[in-house]
Amino acid sequence: MTVHNFSALSPDLIIDGLESVGCSVASGLLALNSYENRVYQFHDDHRQKFVTKFYRPQRWTKAQIQEEHDFSLALAEQEIPVVAPIVLNQQTLFDYQGYYFAIYPCRGGRTFEVDNLDHLEWMGRFLGRIHATSAQAKFQHRPTLSSQQMLTDASQIIEQSGFVPSSLHMAFFTILNQVCALAQQQYQPNNIIRLHGDCHASNILWTEQGPHFVDLDDARMGPAIQDIWMMLSGDQNQQLLQLDTILNGYEEFFSFDSSQLSLIESLRTMRMVNYMAWLSMRWQDPAFPKSFPWFNTNQYWEQQILILKEQHAILQEPPLRLFSATNY
Repeated sequence: MTVHNFSALSPDLIIDGLESVGCSVASGLLALNSYENRVYQFHDDHRQKFVTKFYRPQRWTKAQIQEEHDFSLALAEQEIPVVAPIVLNQQTLFDYQGYYFAIYPCRGGRTFEVDNLDHLEWMGRFLGRIHATSAQAKFQHRPTLSSQQMLTDASQIIEQSGFVPSSLHMAFFTILNQVCALAQQQYQPNNIIRLHGDCHASNILWTEQGPHFVDLDDARMGPAIQDIWMMLSGDQNQQLLQLDTILNGYEEFFSFDSSQLSLIESLRTMRMVNYMAWLSMRWQDPAFPKSFPWFNTNQYWEQQILILKEQHAILQEPPLRLFSATNY
């Protein structure tokens, strides 16, 4: 397994990289909460605040990162509130001593309230606008959300990592394989489009002017429901009300295929399994043991067995159905 780390990424290197593209750093670097990349806030000589992202080496190719940037810029041009990278000398992506990086305007805000129906309808409108734009073209370099990667490959990463205790090995991998088989059978997407890809509450900031979207680092091709289901919470009745509210706004700008509701639990399974694989794969990054000290413990893997058993039962239940009997 290739080890990706930021061992050579010092504050001096970051500042030198920023200055190499004509960006002054009058303040120090304030590290922001990010595990996959390294993200810092700073201000220039005019006290204007910026955020810079130094991408994890070898995770994305240059073409894949540029495609993310171009997608962000295309959405911003449609006045969709996405925090897009700043263009300097007709570029958004820069390379300094082997590290790709970008610079963004600093945008504050609070996490949106997932149980606020007015917020959810507002979010639905913006997601509808995003998908109406994203459906007009396809990614050429970014991957497609696949069960092969998120279930089969992820399961192999977990097994090869050696983190599952030997005493739990049979119980864990028995239920993991059962859950993955069911989810893979159910995940049969159609009408795939360009997605935000990781549209959960932490990637949506709220101000008095409404929401704005940050971090399109996981943008890829996939079914539209992927950008919707992570905003659902609570029991089934609560989720149905939230979904109905989101789609009420969404449908003002883009048509939703209600058959995609059957993909929600397979997508949830893919996220769960991929998350375990992600922690396993990144554990040699010093930031991970500090941030996730519970991961490499017997208790964690015991909990995952129980969670997977619950998910196995959920996968066998009927999918969510909209309040209306007609398709959206």
